Amino acid sequence: MRLLHTMLRVGNLEKSIAFYTEILGMELLRQKEYPKGEFTLAFLGYANEEAHTVLELTYNWGTSEYDLGTGYGHIAIEVPDVYATAEAIKTAGGKITREAGPMNGGNTIIAFAEDPDGYPIEFIGEGHIRTA
Repeated sequence: MRLLHTMLRVGNLEKSIAFYTEILGMELLRQKEYPKGEFTLAFLGYANEEAHTVLELTYNWGTSEYDLGTGYGHIAIEVPDVYATAEAIKTAGGKITREAGPMNGGNTIIAFAEDPDGYPIEFIGEGHIRTA
């Protein structure tokens, strides 16, 4: 077994695809409209779906926003340099919600950004993944 994807519902598919491709550097892997169901799916990632977990963006036609609720946390992306990543996101017009620096109570360097729908994205420096 393996984890295939994480799905996020988005209010503006084009704006969200632009954010994930142009600002976060993902590739649009595939996109398909489902007229009978009135939704469009777009799959994005840093590598192909056959070997890597990807992000699925779901646009339900006619819905422009969602209540994110309190149960959702964030997606996390490992990067070589959290400080440089946060600066690059700001330079590209993205929104940083927590500047790069050590996490509360630890040494791991993290930063947070927000996508166009308000979903949080955590950036973690390479080499900080620990086993339980």
